[in-house]
Amino acid sequence: MPEVSRGPITLSQDCHATAIPAGHGTTLPKGTSVTITQTLGGSFTVATPAGLFRIDGRHASALGMPMPEETAAPPPSGPLTEAVIWDTLKTCFDPEIPVNIVDLGLIYDMRLCEGPRGGKRVDVKMTLTAPGCGMGPSIAADAQRKLVALPGVEEANVEIVWDPRWNPSMISPDGRKRLGIE
Repeated sequence: MPEVSRGPITLSQDCHATAIPAGHGTTLPKGTSVTITQTLGGSFTVATPAGLFRIDGRHASALGMPMPEETAAPPPSGPLTEAVIWDTLKTCFDPEIPVNIVDLGLIYDMRLCEGPRGGKRVDVKMTLTAPGCGMGPSIAADAQRKLVALPGVEEANVEIVWDPRWNPSMISPDGRKRLGIE
């Protein structure tokens, strides 16, 4: 369950953050008052007087928080399978929506192939809930970072596509339940 509305918290140090939904990086200065609105996928979504921002879990100390489990947890052991890839993608979240990118219906295709150096390559095609969302590169980079951290994955490519256009009917039953739609 995501942590919701914890704060206000005063940042104890300068902290790198990503503006939501613009997607550009910025620094929130030490002393900024923030309220955590969501803690999912190893990152924090925070509200400030200047708007919403995503803070990577590696910077949890600036919030006086422990590193989220999703950030600190070791990659799964055992053979690399498509199920492991899907489970890994389910740890990636849009910072404004408390449902993972798989259950939101944002993943259109996933392929596990032989890599050029004997390991595996993962190719993912994903979309976003809105074409103008600047968070796309950040969400895709989060997915790519988590995929290449898996044992046996030597390369991961996450491509943002727009066809077909996403719509709410693509949300899984679990996602719909989580959002209170059904």
